[in-house]
Amino acid sequence: MEPFVKKDTTYYEIQDWADKYQDLVVGFSTKHGGFSKEPFSTLNFGFHVGDRDNDVCQNRRTLANMLDFPLKQWVGAEQTHQTTIQKVTKSDSGKGSSAYSDAFKKTDGFYTSESGLLLTLCYADCVPLYFIEPNKRLIGIAHAGWRGSVAGIGAEMISRWQGEGTNPSEVLVVIGPSICENCYIVDENVITLLQNTLQDVENKPYHLIKENQYRLNLQELNKQILMNEGVLEEHILMTKLCTSCNHDVFFSHRRDNGKTGRMISFIGWKEA
Repeated sequence: MEPFVKKDTTYYEIQDWADKYQDLVVGFSTKHGGFSKEPFSTLNFGFHVGDRDNDVCQNRRTLANMLDFPLKQWVGAEQTHQTTIQKVTKSDSGKGSSAYSDAFKKTDGFYTSESGLLLTLCYADCVPLYFIEPNKRLIGIAHAGWRGSVAGIGAEMISRWQGEGTNPSEVLVVIGPSICENCYIVDENVITLLQNTLQDVENKPYHLIKENQYRLNLQELNKQILMNEGVLEEHILMTKLCTSCNHDVFFSHRRDNGKTGRMISFIGWKEA
């Protein structure tokens, strides 16, 4: 089952979670419905890509209004393809929401159990990971490119949640839109690092296509890592949406040769 359902030209929703948890806002944006000009047209959420800050802020306000989740309650990050995860509270509201300068530094994941906070991260091919443990009302997101995936940012989230008293078997995960294996070719250096991460995995998420070139399935890689940490396979939903293939819907760093906008992942409990 495809977990992401298009709600508007501007975003997809994880429908199963939104239906089960009425106060949960969760989804992934498209590239349509904003104010940015080429090559960021139109719904770019990244402050760091060369777009005008005013346009990025207007794009963010547009989505905030659609979600009925005020921008002053968002949190955002300066993402660096590492495994640093921040637990955030209401006191962090607004950090990184309207300016890159006050975003969380060197951060690629957030989690919280508090209401009134929208956790957000930016993407243009990397894998968005969404986490929820509904009994404890823990929610989280992580940004997993190949570096973050190999370093185990998904495993780090599970480890942090275990420190909060959460059993990995109770965690639900959705793996969101990212570049697919047909569009993602890597070299031997990447595969060597992967092999160290996946020593105990039989079904490797890559295959050789010619000398020093492999197709890599980043979504499957993250699924295998999470299962190794105790997340149940039946608790992991994975999209079929590719950011590179769907050129009419998403930005793609690789397809667009690095000059492009950013989509945004988001998850948050609304205040009663």
